[in-house]
Amino acid sequence: MQDMITVTALWWAVIVSGLYHGLNPGMGWPLAVSAALMERKRGALVKALGALAFGHFVAMTAILLPFSLMTVLVMWEREIRLGAGLLVICLGIYLLINRKHPRFLARVKPSRLALWSFLAAMAHGAGLMLVPIFLGICKIGDLDAGHQAAASLMAGNVVTAFVVAIVHTLAMTIAGGLIAATIYFWLGLKFLSSTWFNLDVVWSLSLILVGAFGVLSAG
Repeated sequence: MQDMITVTALWWAVIVSGLYHGLNPGMGWPLAVSAALMERKRGALVKALGALAFGHFVAMTAILLPFSLMTVLVMWEREIRLGAGLLVICLGIYLLINRKHPRFLARVKPSRLALWSFLAAMAHGAGLMLVPIFLGICKIGDLDAGHQAAASLMAGNVVTAFVVAIVHTLAMTIAGGLIAATIYFWLGLKFLSSTWFNLDVVWSLSLILVGAFGVLSAG
């Protein structure tokens, strides 16, 4: 029963982190608003959000799949979870100290929103944030390695990785899409420029928090 509650809490963490990523303008929803305003078409907003969602999903999958395919997880699951948590903490501290946004993102053409979304998610550690949560959901340490076939284990983890990426991306797209639609249809860019606050510090602290969760759960 306790394990069920823990796994449920982890799935909620996947959803909440997706909503949080969607709210963060650094994940691209202002670009969707801009694209719709430039093309003066409502459909452009949906198209841009779709491109951003696709890029984000690919980034999440690229980070999670290598972990799902590692048979070594059976023997070294605790150490890997601990290392992943420490890595996320280090990234959070780095982003907290270095507030500059990656310059290469500015070089990506506005028409390539999927590529921009993929690179932004990678650069800001959005996918890495999911790793401690994903490893907790897999619960590899609770399996009997002597009776669990490696192929079956990997197949289950691969499916879980895709489901985590899909659920997370869906939550992100819903949150970002609602804000983008509200800005585009009702509030306008002037409201955005005068009222939105910087989430860089919050983002860095959230990475540290998730990393600490990974370290504690591994212990």
